Amino acid sequence: MPQIWRSAPFLIMAKKRKKTRSRRGLQVVTLCISTAMVLVLLGLVVFSVLTARNLSAYVKENLRVTVMLSEDVTNPEAEQMCRELRQRPYVTDLTYISKEEALKELTAELGADPTEFTDGVNPTLASVEMQMKADYANGDSLQWIEKELKKNAKVQEISYPKDLMEQVNRTLAKINFVLLVLAVLLLIISFSLINNSVKLGVYARRFTIHTMKLVGASWGFIRWPFMRRSIGIGLLAALLAILVLGGCVYALYRYDPEVLTVITWQDMSITAVVVVVAGVLITSLCAYFSVNKFLRMKAGELYKI
Repeated sequence: MPQIWRSAPFLIMAKKRKKTRSRRGLQVVTLCISTAMVLVLLGLVVFSVLTARNLSAYVKENLRVTVMLSEDVTNPEAEQMCRELRQRPYVTDLTYISKEEALKELTAELGADPTEFTDGVNPTLASVEMQMKADYANGDSLQWIEKELKKNAKVQEISYPKDLMEQVNRTLAKINFVLLVLAVLLLIISFSLINNSVKLGVYARRFTIHTMKLVGASWGFIRWPFMRRSIGIGLLAALLAILVLGGCVYALYRYDPEVLTVITWQDMSITAVVVVVAGVLITSLCAYFSVNKFLRMKAGELYKI
């Protein structure tokens, strides 16, 4: 009987330690999940900004500028002009459409041969369709390019969707601005949410922090275990967030494989790096400031919070 009474305090202490460990484990899991959710949202915004940039370049490079050639231009002259245009820095690709090819296309569209009504004269003109580099697919650059091309006597007319191009540029600029604002707001919100979660974990060990301070431990020595745990949680949360984001990209690919025209491995790698850096940086900074807060407190203040 005396032996049972002597072992009772140790059993009680063991149960308390077990409860404390399970409570801390639950806090770690909760912090990891909440951090991962925030990082997923942050990663989505970063990924959307990068994808919007690719989408802008894709749309601009698929807008075609049509150069109508004069009626007396021969095929060798037109081909020579095409070779010269390919050397220009603003051209990514071009297609030459001869008068004969243009006549075939017009005949297919009308369902009848137009030369029957023009005494056998081909009414179409040869043309060159150019695809521009994204940097040059804007109003100012196209006006300059149009003036330069019209200096050539072989060029009769230049046409391109001016209104559509301006509308695309305005829309994409607005989208980029909105996404940038969302990224800044989300970063502030994520820091606040993760900071509260980390602070709760540090709060539960505030008396341990104070005890270590009383026995002469340095602030860096006290702070490091919390920093190490927070960095580990940040890395684990970032890994979970990357897996979720990768699953979303894979689902998009399964739905429409054409999304790979605007989604690149480089953008996915940049997003993953941003998520990892954000996860480690935010959690470690939150732990640093939270521990410092309790290190500055006196013993009496610990009971008032």
